Amino acid sequence: MEIKKIETNKAKNYYFNETNIKPKKYNSLTDREVINIYPDMTYQEFVGFGACITEASAYNYSLLPDSKKKEFMDDMFSKINYSLCRLTIGSCDFALSSYSYAKKHDLSDFSIDHDKKYIIPFIQDALKVNPNIKFLASPWSPPSFMKNTKVLFLGGKLLDKYKQTYADYFVKYINSYKDLGINIDYVTIQNETNALTIWESCLYNPEDEVDFLVNYLYPTFQKNGIETKIIVYDHNKEKLFNRAVAEFSNPEANKAASGIAFHWYSGNHFENICLCRERFPDKLLFHTEGCFSFDVNNCFCNQYAHDITEDLNAGINGYIDWNILLNSKGGPNHKKNYCNCPVMLNPENLDYIKTLTYYYIGQLSKVIKPGAVRIAYSKYISDLHVTSFKNPDRSIAVVMFNGAHYGINVNVCMGDIMFKDTIDGNSMVSYVIKE
Repeated sequence: MEIKKIETNKAKNYYFNETNIKPKKYNSLTDREVINIYPDMTYQEFVGFGACITEASAYNYSLLPDSKKKEFMDDMFSKINYSLCRLTIGSCDFALSSYSYAKKHDLSDFSIDHDKKYIIPFIQDALKVNPNIKFLASPWSPPSFMKNTKVLFLGGKLLDKYKQTYADYFVKYINSYKDLGINIDYVTIQNETNALTIWESCLYNPEDEVDFLVNYLYPTFQKNGIETKIIVYDHNKEKLFNRAVAEFSNPEANKAASGIAFHWYSGNHFENICLCRERFPDKLLFHTEGCFSFDVNNCFCNQYAHDITEDLNAGINGYIDWNILLNSKGGPNHKKNYCNCPVMLNPENLDYIKTLTYYYIGQLSKVIKPGAVRIAYSKYISDLHVTSFKNPDRSIAVVMFNGAHYGINVNVCMGDIMFKDTIDGNSMVSYVIKE
């Protein structure tokens, strides 16, 4: 049996440091400091990790020298194995300006040409490294003429008379990307259905979303042979279970929607994910956005490690971070809503900086592969965060995060084998166990 250890530990200057561990036969006298792994007890299948390719991210990428572009793509889509990325349907706050794909009410002027300057070239370069990336696309607002407010921002509502037009708009977007060799695997109906913001936004209560889903979007997809799966909600976790019950209790909505998406901005609420997984076991649960406001002096890696591992344990099928690349000021953002990012350009825009958060996400995404199935574990101490998966190649991935300031000893036991280790304070360790 082969056991590879991958460790990120800033105090030791370890970043994906790899070593091998020699296992030994399980000693029945070892009953303390135990982490048990149970490969035959399985839960949800995992789709992948990734981030959002906003126009801001794609623009920042365009500023890099060609040699650094190649390095960046390798760092994101090979070294940490990003395989599930989010796209914006039209503009969001992290765009260079506000835009939609059509202004005419019959959509006769529909065009994704705006995306061809920065976003499409980024996607095409990413697909050269990983041709199996899955894409989830989300609108921040319908075109302004379809809304009661006639503007893209400050919430507003989709007008009844444009619901069919908007469903057709989705189809045109999906087909336009398909024509360029980019498959849109999932869409959400609206980013942050409950958010009234100064940037692109639109409000949908459960009844609004069910109506658009059941009577317009889903039948329009079926009529046009669109196989893209539809995901609902796409907002914070504190109302996740309430929203799932409200929408999936409708039999037609339950049939039309493949899952529900959420963000992390209202706190942990891991129990809501567990409740959704228990009540709706056939639905996809996607984390589609999370970040922190821009602060040059802070690292948020511990919060990421905590949130991702506990989301995984609660039952999610995919984890998507927010922007994949920002500049040194946390932008650009046409509404000045700057934020931090695991990878950021240096001030001269000639290179990029991989923050500790990048490595913490990578400790998970490097070893938990698309198609992996979560497996059971037990641990002896609450300060240690643990998650475990069985990969399609039958290797076992075990990831441990210690956010405490002291080391934690572990005896990792799986069947009749075991190994000892110490997880240092403020470090993250991944083990890949192969027969």
